[in-house]
Amino acid sequence: MGTTKEPAAERAAAETLVAQIQQWGRALSFSEIGVAGVDLSSAEPGLQAWLAQGFHGDMGYMASHGLKRARPAELIPGTVSVITARMDYLPKDTPDDWQANELARLERPGEAIVSVYARGRDYHKVLRARLQKLADRIAEAVGPLGHRVFTDSAPVLEAELASRSGQGWRGKHTLILNREGGSMFFLGEIYLDLALPPSAPVSSHCGACTACIDICPTQAIVAPHKLDARRCISYLTIEHAGPIPEDLRPLLGNRIYGCDDCQLACPWNKFAQRSPLADFDPREGLAGASLIELFAWSEDAFLSRTEGSPIRRIGHERWLRNIAVAMGNALRNEDAADIRAALAQRAQHPSDLVRAHVEWALAQ
Repeated sequence: MGTTKEPAAERAAAETLVAQIQQWGRALSFSEIGVAGVDLSSAEPGLQAWLAQGFHGDMGYMASHGLKRARPAELIPGTVSVITARMDYLPKDTPDDWQANELARLERPGEAIVSVYARGRDYHKVLRARLQKLADRIAEAVGPLGHRVFTDSAPVLEAELASRSGQGWRGKHTLILNREGGSMFFLGEIYLDLALPPSAPVSSHCGACTACIDICPTQAIVAPHKLDARRCISYLTIEHAGPIPEDLRPLLGNRIYGCDDCQLACPWNKFAQRSPLADFDPREGLAGASLIELFAWSEDAFLSRTEGSPIRRIGHERWLRNIAVAMGNALRNEDAADIRAALAQRAQHPSDLVRAHVEWALAQ
């Protein structure tokens, strides 16, 4: 009898601990906490096929880590469980019709569109600090704890871990969808050397809907659940360091950092939750600003205005590159003298990359 009671008692204690961790997570403004195991071997063929097709583009780090991305215990030896966390990021004063409002902004060619998630503080900083607090709280309860905290910052299969731990299901745009929270949230993980019972996954609820595929401006979602990053506007404006392919430039519209279109079209995002944190409130100049205003920022102004923002990582050169493309697209809609004048002022910029994109924009 004792041998059967002991494992049952251990399971009960572990389940109680998970419930406590979830409670601590809510106190830290996480929307949901889950637990995943470390055997992601079934995800390896899909990862290998995606890389083999070159869909990762210039993101060489995606390939350089090999299959460590799908092997948590190889990335961090000793890992036996992964705590997954999600955190809503819609600003607290976001109106109910926010999706329609954001789509309408795309119809104003002179307005600069920064992806919603990037208008506030750098989410890496916000989530990492709170995940570390959660890990510290767990260590207080259980004693010495081997762990590492991640937020989109290492070779981690975040969406795979999130879907396995009940955070939601993989939408056809490859993002995680949640019935109570849509997809407007960040993901983070704590790799642990502590065995915890995994959370139950949830079933998919996309059905026959293809709204995300249909709206993608560059048709980067080449099939359900398959994204060619080389065509994705988020990749082109953030990850890609070189010239933006000329055939794709007109499709960027006025998007200068990231793209939310697939999320704006998703019916589940009517359930997207607002964040209670001021960190994700939009900074002045990153919502509703004109292309001309932002194109005028000097490098010093760019560094100052984007301090603590995820935008800073692309640097001033790519910032100007992106805005030049958007200004060229604005000229395709209307031959605006003020936009031409602003572009002309950058025509002799010391960067070959900026000059080439300014030249293209003026030719529109």
